[in-house]
Amino acid sequence: MDIQVLSRKSDGLERRLQISVSASHVAEAKERAAKRVAQTVRLPGFRVGKAPAAVVRKKFAQEIEAEAVDQLMREAYTHVIESEKLEPITQPHAHDVKIDDTEGLTFELHCEVKPEIALERLAGFKVTRPNPAVTDTMLNEQIESMRDQRASWTPVEEKPREGDMVTVQLAVADDDGTVPESKEYRLVIGEGQAISAIEEVILALAPDTSTETPVKWPDDFPDEAQRGKTKQVRAALSEVKRKSLPALDDALARELGDFESLEALMKAVRDDLTTNAEREADAAVRGSLLEEILGANPFDVPPSWVQQLVQAYAKAYQVPETEMEAFAAQFQQTATRQVQRDLVIETVASRQSLAATEKDVDDKVAEMAEKRGADVSQVYAALEKAGRLREIERSITEERVFAWLLGQSTVEQA
Repeated sequence: MDIQVLSRKSDGLERRLQISVSASHVAEAKERAAKRVAQTVRLPGFRVGKAPAAVVRKKFAQEIEAEAVDQLMREAYTHVIESEKLEPITQPHAHDVKIDDTEGLTFELHCEVKPEIALERLAGFKVTRPNPAVTDTMLNEQIESMRDQRASWTPVEEKPREGDMVTVQLAVADDDGTVPESKEYRLVIGEGQAISAIEEVILALAPDTSTETPVKWPDDFPDEAQRGKTKQVRAALSEVKRKSLPALDDALARELGDFESLEALMKAVRDDLTTNAEREADAAVRGSLLEEILGANPFDVPPSWVQQLVQAYAKAYQVPETEMEAFAAQFQQTATRQVQRDLVIETVASRQSLAATEKDVDDKVAEMAEKRGADVSQVYAALEKAGRLREIERSITEERVFAWLLGQSTVEQA
């Protein structure tokens, strides 16, 4: 055979194949390459394409060999992928390429392949669904948070206390002891916007007073180099504001939205909390079931896919390049689980014919348009422009897959 696989090595989903191309096939490829080169090069004393073949082969030997190797490796790759029945998911790489007129061409082909997912057991699991009940405490906390958003801040002429908003000029000494020019900060005492030792300095000041005092940095400070250090701090307090919450009454309800009374507001908030709790309970059930499925059907995931997802997380969170290594280590497991989850959904959807169709997406968009009271074509165009049609398709497919999976197992209520 002109193309042979001499050896095969597997490491997870990575494949390494030692490929050999016969010397006769290499000679044929060089001959074809030489003819192509001869048709394009210009040599003194000869018209284009009329230079003697022997002269062209000698003068352009490197170009001819490079073109021949490129064509042979492409041909070998196509042949090996088909003969070995591989499904590569990354661009293949050639290593240790050697070419010889007597021995032919040899190289090692590296690629990552799509995992084979058996999923032999998908039924008979038992999972627990959390209780999605909304308590009065949860309701009151949400209402208080909404009140807090409508709070007003009133200046006071006294020392600040926890919860007050202060405007303060701060300067921290450099490592050589020099105290630079102060910078103005606005912060709320007790919310962790400054280390506790600096907050204590501020709490001791009255408006329009200042101080300069040594401050010890905490032993758990994020910057390890600053932990436990004592630095001179200059602080000048210029303003103290105290929060005042609005009354919890019908007027607040009307201010917060289209609610006729406080009772209507509280009902709407409870309904919203209940909906969110139900959604979280459903997500918890799905997560538990997925863990059961993965435990019963372990499989490798492509490292390249995990890396792509980590990079997507990093881009979404705007992670600086200097923090990428630590971020990648932290999110590696999360990204791996996400890839496994997607592969399970994709596999089940394919086997059970549960994947969303174009009509399913159209129907969903029409439903969304009806709820908004908008034109279907306009909603569709907006979703398409925002790249959200694929997201809707995945959501429909996922709903169907988990409905099918949950139907094969037992769900108990906590």
